[in-house]
Amino acid sequence: MNEMVKSIRERYLAALDKIASAASRSGRSPDAVKLVVVTKSQPVEVAQAAIEARAVILGENYAEEGVTKIQSLQNFSAVEWHMIGHVQSRKAPLVAGHFNFMHSLDSLKLAKKLDRFCGEAGRVLPVLLEFNVGGEESKGGWEASDETRWAGLAEEISEVLTMPNLRVRGLMSMPPLGEDAEFSRPYFQKLRRLRDYLASQLPQVDLSELSMGTSSDYEVAVEEGATFVRIGTAIVGPRTYKTEPA
Repeated sequence: MNEMVKSIRERYLAALDKIASAASRSGRSPDAVKLVVVTKSQPVEVAQAAIEARAVILGENYAEEGVTKIQSLQNFSAVEWHMIGHVQSRKAPLVAGHFNFMHSLDSLKLAKKLDRFCGEAGRVLPVLLEFNVGGEESKGGWEASDETRWAGLAEEISEVLTMPNLRVRGLMSMPPLGEDAEFSRPYFQKLRRLRDYLASQLPQVDLSELSMGTSSDYEVAVEEGATFVRIGTAIVGPRTYKTEPA
């Protein structure tokens, strides 16, 4: 085991321990939480080291960068590749054809494109619906900061549920950036309430997954019900380069 793999493995195990402790504090099983190791803006070598450190889910933010890694590391067939960032509609074919799971389905327009391209590829893509619970204009997702307007969301979400090549599995959100982990807690609580509300309005769909929490606040996210946490820097270190969507 080389030094990079060893250090990533140590940080990966440390994160799993913290996840387990946070789950126990909230009366949950650690097995209910899945760790996504975020390898965006990292070279292929770092993604490979994460896999060799026994990470089982890798998360990417940019479609083209992610596909490059998926194709370079296709011999590691046991790993799941999750799209966790905003996807431009014209890059929907890349996600539909290569990723195992998508956390960031943020519009009806994108859903229609993904459904069509998944159909052409003969694949069914599990997805999470992204909601903007903080009201930030810079963040993607369905606007959900005002709880009094949640009733209007169910109709549009219902249309996504009819798409044969997408499987809605739950919700995702990215809270506003705060000074500490506790700042994120009200936003995680709001996403959980939104999930519970939508589940009551759309009982035919399983919305059990909640993707929330990153390197700075994932323990709080687990305490508030996260089933996916997305951890990059705390496991693989600072980003090596910055990638901009073209």
